[in-house]
Amino acid sequence: MIGSELAEEEERRKKRAPWGVIALVLLTGLALIRNGSGEFDVGPPQPASAAAADSRVSGGTFANAAAPLPYAVPDRVRIPAIQVDAPMMPVGLDANGWVDAPPPEDPNLAGWFTGAVSPGEKGTAVVVGHVDNSQGPAVFYGLGALKKGNRVEVARKDGKTAVFEIYGIEVFEKNDFPGDRVYASKGTAELRVITCGGGFSKQSGYAGNVVTFARLVEVR
Repeated sequence: MIGSELAEEEERRKKRAPWGVIALVLLTGLALIRNGSGEFDVGPPQPASAAAADSRVSGGTFANAAAPLPYAVPDRVRIPAIQVDAPMMPVGLDANGWVDAPPPEDPNLAGWFTGAVSPGEKGTAVVVGHVDNSQGPAVFYGLGALKKGNRVEVARKDGKTAVFEIYGIEVFEKNDFPGDRVYASKGTAELRVITCGGGFSKQSGYAGNVVTFARLVEVR
């Protein structure tokens, strides 16, 4: 990089929200995604206990991890195992300091949290999306049905596709969200895909968040 490119990169990194702040926001019990309706007879699938991330893997042992990529804006996210193929938009923090989500009116739209790295960079990238809206299931309705070894593909605007392998899927209560475990850098290129999950009530919406843990294993 030279000249203005270096300045733009430095400014972009300064704008990233510290993970400690994001974790604190979630630990207060505020919903990451607030619009899940829970209005359907059959709720979204929930992760099986066997799908929890292995501490040895999440701690950094991952033999087939790929070398991280430079920054690039993500364009689409694909999860073949649950038939997800969705465009992506940038999201940040809303006026209350919560991680925002894409407009609920478009059920097939995912958001990339710009306060973190881009998918494929060294660090932990975050992709969010709704589980449902008032019309029916939304983009990440099936997230809880994923299994270890499934792949998440993120097409980037630099022409590369970052391919992540899932090593854990868990649901966490919003009032006991393990922010450091979910968001802390593992020293490789990581991805978290997050939506609403757990129990549902008309008064407070979904009680938890489904979190998919994945690590970069291939670049196409």
